Amino acid sequence: MRPIVILLAVWLPCVSARRIAFAELRAGVSAVDITPVEFPLNMPGGFRDNMAEGVHDPFFSRAIVFGDGESKLALLVVDNLGLAPAVIEEAKALAAEATGISKSRMLIASTHTHSGPSLNGKTGPERSYRRLLVRGIANSIIEAHANLEPAFVGAGSHPLPEEVFNRRWFLKPGKMPLNPFGEMDQVKMNPSRSPDVLDRPAGPTDPDVMVISVQDAKRQPLGLFANYSLHYVGATPRKLLSADYFGEFARLMPTRLRAGEGFVAMMSNGTSGDINNIPFGVTRPPREPFEQIRVVARKAADAAWFAHQKIEQHRSDISIDMRERELTLRYRRPSEAVEKRAREIVEMDDDEAIRRLPRLATDYARRTIAAAERKEDSVTVKLQAIRIGDVAICAIPFETLVEIGLELKSTSPFRQTMVIGLANGRYGYLPTPEQHRLGGYETWLGTNYVQKDASVLIEAELKSMLAELASAK
Repeated sequence: MRPIVILLAVWLPCVSARRIAFAELRAGVSAVDITPVEFPLNMPGGFRDNMAEGVHDPFFSRAIVFGDGESKLALLVVDNLGLAPAVIEEAKALAAEATGISKSRMLIASTHTHSGPSLNGKTGPERSYRRLLVRGIANSIIEAHANLEPAFVGAGSHPLPEEVFNRRWFLKPGKMPLNPFGEMDQVKMNPSRSPDVLDRPAGPTDPDVMVISVQDAKRQPLGLFANYSLHYVGATPRKLLSADYFGEFARLMPTRLRAGEGFVAMMSNGTSGDINNIPFGVTRPPREPFEQIRVVARKAADAAWFAHQKIEQHRSDISIDMRERELTLRYRRPSEAVEKRAREIVEMDDDEAIRRLPRLATDYARRTIAAAERKEDSVTVKLQAIRIGDVAICAIPFETLVEIGLELKSTSPFRQTMVIGLANGRYGYLPTPEQHRLGGYETWLGTNYVQKDASVLIEAELKSMLAELASAK
């Protein structure tokens, strides 16, 4: 190292202070096991309790911390359905106290595995797991910060179109059922795959696997932060917790990159609110539990390898920057007529409800009443935009529909832009106004909680933040 120090000393008068900061890029990675140890735990994501009794594959909180001599930031991906904001804030506070990194410079995203444990439990095993979860998330930041070392960064992307499908469909005439509110939508989520039913998908997909690659001073793989707009795969072993394809991807990547001990890979969830892994109009051979997860993870790992191969150069002469803004959104409220009907529905006995009502009518009647009785009129969410050299990241705390991510990517002033959903909280689905007009599961009151033009406001805020980051380079 001594010759390098002498070289810097010789050139010190000839370069700017900012250039010195560029030369100090550092990164550290960590993976902390957050696998539950007490059972039973509820695996949410549906309309009925689904109690887990064991673990199929482990859960982790994975972190990369960057520093450029002037500032630091942390990127985390946590194996969870969707972390509650209170859990995230508690973990951030612990990590901030230990590392000095501001909470506003931490991005904590959930993978959205539907075979993950509950995040809001207050009694028994769920209460114990909450404590383990908070400490594990904080420790992953603390350990990654302690592991900071000189680093080089690059980014690339590669398409994997055959595993993403828009799940919202227009159906052929006469095939659309009534929704839980007794109304007729224009599109349906996850309809029958029969060609006699399907007309056309109601939106696009985002096929790209994007990666941010980190190498150490010897140009060996240190970490990989990936992103793919696929909701989850599912079909996991019954009653067992699983990190889904996100965890299997992380397990495979060290082999793909011939990485050594200490390498950490993570897969974040993109804008996948209307994207799943069901090949509509195609008959897929039967799969055993977890098999399709392995198929998707293997293909995603291959795509990540190809993306990595496309990176022309890993660089250390870059700076990092980050913005966090709060945005207040109005909660949706039912009309008096809708609320009245909801109360009538919940008073019906089960047999009458089954006989007279559309599927899920009772569930959404309860959600409608909860929306009417909500004490708060609005909710304040956190949005983040990050710059790592000439690459940008946008973070949105919703199950975000794919059109929003595609719009942010296409208008970004940066060479490549990653858009992460379920980041820094989970506030329901985020459709565009156009998708709201079509109806369907992602737009229903009780699935979508905030004002119908929320996506417009969020896009505008993030575009402003990206422009600010670009002008500050």
